[in-house]
Amino acid sequence: MYLYFNDEFVHASEAAISPFDHGYLYGLGVFETFRTYGGHPFLLKDHLKRLENGLKELNIAVELDEGKIRSAIKALLNRNGLKDAYCRLNVSGGEGEIGLKTTPYEEPTVILFQKELPPSIPLKEKEAVFLNLRRNTPETGERLKSHHYLNNMAAKREIGASSNQEGIFLTKEGYLCEGITSNLFWIKDGGLYTPGLETGLLNGITRQFILALAAQLDIPVRIGEFGKERLLEADEVFFTNSVQEIIPVNRIDSMNFPGGYGVHTARLHAQYTQYKGYLHSIEEL
Repeated sequence: MYLYFNDEFVHASEAAISPFDHGYLYGLGVFETFRTYGGHPFLLKDHLKRLENGLKELNIAVELDEGKIRSAIKALLNRNGLKDAYCRLNVSGGEGEIGLKTTPYEEPTVILFQKELPPSIPLKEKEAVFLNLRRNTPETGERLKSHHYLNNMAAKREIGASSNQEGIFLTKEGYLCEGITSNLFWIKDGGLYTPGLETGLLNGITRQFILALAAQLDIPVRIGEFGKERLLEADEVFFTNSVQEIIPVNRIDSMNFPGGYGVHTARLHAQYTQYKGYLHSIEEL
């Protein structure tokens, strides 16, 4: 497999970063995961915008030219012989002295990873599990998609390696927050509910896209702080992320849910399917 590594295409076996890279020493880095459909990256503008915001927060000085990134994605897909692929665009602070740095990082390490995705199974269901581990608070005012991933790793260890389960984080106050690698939604009496940013969740690009789709479909939306009993009273529950799209939930604790047979979940998925593969930005809806 090939990587796009600091403006060059290199085989994964030949790629190397410095041990003094502050992405390694201090976790100074952010990333975006997205997927391509037929060679086209979905909602790339939104992913790059969030990445740029994170880079500013970490004081990493780099300009991400969208046209250049698109060309790199296409060229890397060709080298790897892929069309529908998982992509991760990773930017770290780059090499520096040992010690905390206050001036801007001006020579970041930029890597684009790709890997083949298994055949998609639309509306593949999962069981949801409430985690004992609570969601940590963001390092800054808003959660970044950063290299600080221990909370997520520890949560995954708590529920185990099964791909058929997703853990649900609660905040330290007991409010619903998000999944380990996903955002959380539920339907009640025809309305769409999801936790708000004040819970410390990552504002997922697919989360934002689903909210835009709900507005387009005239589905009432409520965003805020909710206890887990509100989720257990739901008519339908689903997770979202950029790679797995919409993931219906069929069970939480001893409660069963309609999963992929949920009317509103299926409706949102149908609308999602209509747009995936060619939208560059949520604003194009």
